[in-house]
Amino acid sequence: MKARLTVLGSGTSMGVPTIGCDCNVCHSSDPHDRRTRPSVLVEFNAKNILIDSTPDFREQAIREGINQIDAVLYTHSHADHILGLDDLRPLSFHRPQKIPLYAQPEAAKFLRNTFSYIFDAEYKYGGLAQVELHSIDGPVQLFGARFEPVKVIHGDTAIIGFRFGSAAYLTDFSEIPEESFSQLKDLDVLFLDALRHKPHPTHSTVDNSLRIVQRLKPQRAFFTHICHDLPHAATNETLPRNVRLSYDGLKLDFEI
Repeated sequence: MKARLTVLGSGTSMGVPTIGCDCNVCHSSDPHDRRTRPSVLVEFNAKNILIDSTPDFREQAIREGINQIDAVLYTHSHADHILGLDDLRPLSFHRPQKIPLYAQPEAAKFLRNTFSYIFDAEYKYGGLAQVELHSIDGPVQLFGARFEPVKVIHGDTAIIGFRFGSAAYLTDFSEIPEESFSQLKDLDVLFLDALRHKPHPTHSTVDNSLRIVQRLKPQRAFFTHICHDLPHAATNETLPRNVRLSYDGLKLDFEI
């Protein structure tokens, strides 16, 4: 089955440009250096699956002309991945059913607490996002496609990415456990966290992610969750031909 992935955001938690920063990347005229918070949209069978709802979701949805979300998958509960949940409101009002949200148990609990006014309030006047939260501990079947959680380590916390068809999306990790590599064989498209060159306690570096690409040998690899240390054009010149920095608005076709 044919599918399309759109990179809604390719930036780190503070985005690029970063507030108050005078570096060359934050003041770059290259539109590829403008990076909103990290998220992707997966389209197939006339359905739209969102992975993470960032604080920039409203801007991303307007930019890409998104008028429909059929489900949201969450990798984890950090602010840069969840705070756009409220912006699902206008996309939820005219659906026959609530938008299903899927997260691991601890992340689902955090979402419920953070957005208690949506899930637990007795507000009687409308205006709340019409969403329904589901806790997951295994693959999620959505509209004929299988979204398989892939465990990764984000600092000292286990979170998830997702494998779907011939693609995988792994954002926010410092390490991939050995047992997860078996889920990442024979990929066409692989997205990996690659924050910068300098080591970081909770994120992968360019060199580390390149080693992962060498091991897994996907047809195409894209780095995401990129901070302002990496200028788009100059960094791409240093990467192998099948590896590129992703960018906001990038679209890829693949089999799901």
